[in-house]
Amino acid sequence: FKAPSRDHPALYRDLLRTNRVHWIAEEPPAELVREKMMDCHFRFRHQMALVPCVLTLNQDGSVWVTLVKPARAITPGQFAVFYKGDECLGSGKILRMGPSVYTLQQGKNREESPKKEEIDKIEPAA
Repeated sequence: FKAPSRDHPALYRDLLRTNRVHWIAEEPPAELVREKMMDCHFRFRHQMALVPCVLTLNQDGSVWVTLVKPARAITPGQFAVFYKGDECLGSGKILRMGPSVYTLQQGKNREESPKKEEIDKIEPAA
């Protein structure tokens, strides 16, 4: 898939799944075991800013990563690296991703095609 622009919604995702995570200090963190979910941060490229996310632990040791805000150009095969504060918790290889922002928008457009008056409210005629 080649997106028409660098910021096309098809490049953005807010959900991904890793393989079994390699945890560094605790295998897996107690909070994640106890709550089945945990707030933390992650990155998938070396220099990128940390992105707030929620991890959901799966039976097989993999995690679903739900991003607070969609991130651009996440690709299977990259590693998701997780942080809590300054501490690196561990990492897992990205296996799958949820639907893109573009796909989700297409689905919404089909469900509820807005009436002309509603569109005019959002985008007033020039």
